[in-house]
Amino acid sequence: MIASRRRRQRQFWRKIVLISSALALVATGAGARNLKRWPDVFKIPNTQLEPIAFADIEGWASDDHAEAFAAFLASCSAIRKSSEKDRKGRPRLYNALHETCGRAVSALPLDEARARTFFEDNFRAYRIARLGEREGFITGYYEPVVDGARLPSDVFNVPLYRRPPDMIMTRLRKHRGPKGKWTWSRIRAKAASYYDRAQIEDGALAGRGLEICYLKSEIDAFFAQVQGSVRVRLEDGSVIRLNYDSSNGHPYTSIGRFLVDRGIISREDISMQTLRQWMEDHPDEGRKLRRENKSYVFFRETALQDHDEAVGAQGLSLTAGRSIAVDRNIHVYGTPFFLDAVLPIASDRPDTNFRRLMIAQDTGGAIVGPARADIYLGTGEDAARPAGRFKQFGQFVMLIPKELSPAAATAFVPLPLPRPAENPKSKTAELKMETQSGGPDAAAGSPPLPRARPKK
Repeated sequence: MIASRRRRQRQFWRKIVLISSALALVATGAGARNLKRWPDVFKIPNTQLEPIAFADIEGWASDDHAEAFAAFLASCSAIRKSSEKDRKGRPRLYNALHETCGRAVSALPLDEARARTFFEDNFRAYRIARLGEREGFITGYYEPVVDGARLPSDVFNVPLYRRPPDMIMTRLRKHRGPKGKWTWSRIRAKAASYYDRAQIEDGALAGRGLEICYLKSEIDAFFAQVQGSVRVRLEDGSVIRLNYDSSNGHPYTSIGRFLVDRGIISREDISMQTLRQWMEDHPDEGRKLRRENKSYVFFRETALQDHDEAVGAQGLSLTAGRSIAVDRNIHVYGTPFFLDAVLPIASDRPDTNFRRLMIAQDTGGAIVGPARADIYLGTGEDAARPAGRFKQFGQFVMLIPKELSPAAATAFVPLPLPRPAENPKSKTAELKMETQSGGPDAAAGSPPLPRARPKK
């Protein structure tokens, strides 16, 4: 009886919110077009969206908006290639970004001041976090450079594989054609399961001609897979560029947390550097630990030049210090996010304010949640050092095109249950600690984050 009464009350207040928000759209001049689309407003499940003025975003005015605008234009180049037919099946945010990208191209060229004005005129800012929380989580990743060879030898004997053809199955789907008649079409879908990491490392794919190249150690291969891209320096001095193609379908597991849970490495000290060092010092235990992550990544060889950055999931070269990986099941590539956190950039201590407008252009198996970002830092050891240390909480501000109104999503947010007291010593966040790859000791420090480089 009580549950039924509460359900009726929720339904009543939800209707009041929708009516009030619709009237607010009219009062603010949103127009009949937005009012007609109101039942299909932008929203993200289990997420808090809190409107905030650009002037109230700490660090917004001091950022280099021209640099962020250049990264945004890169995403626009991919978005604007989509046809009207393709956009019909896309999220409304994607279509709104398509319209915004059109205005961005028309506004060129833009200096720093005009770029800032463009973002303020075409987007609304919303603090975003998981329901009941105030902050999101930030890690870093980069493109490692490792030694390798085209052919196996006693030194180079760990293969990097291309995608197996039998991992993809083809099936038929029945649907209505253009004239309303039922027809069949072939679609490709990932197989439900495939060999896991242990089986592949034990030779399940050996001898099938899938090897692209060979590395010195399983540790190098493991972190190349975690990063999703790698530069392999061959014995003749040439370099081949490999990028993520697909995975074996098994869920990603962060192995760093096993060492934290066992008390081997403290949560404060866990990083890519400490994780890698532990596996090098304990080869047998390290091999078992890596196999706790059953996910396995397959690569494809690309034609990228030395000056090109790695390619993200949106299909374009990433921008060091401006591109982030996000949860692709929640967010749309090309969405701008302003991040505010204190990160360990210059040293192994979090002592550097990071306040930047970033563009969502990539994803990752461990990047889960509405306020979760993996910052792309570039290539090589200078990028490896800070990336290996990033595991900080921070504020997320999502920029939503003005064509959309997330008012309904923000106006009725149920209050979360009180959170139980936590023991900070035993708490282990769900982190992608392996997104940071090896390099010199963190104490060696590193230069500031790289600025965007012009296209050559």
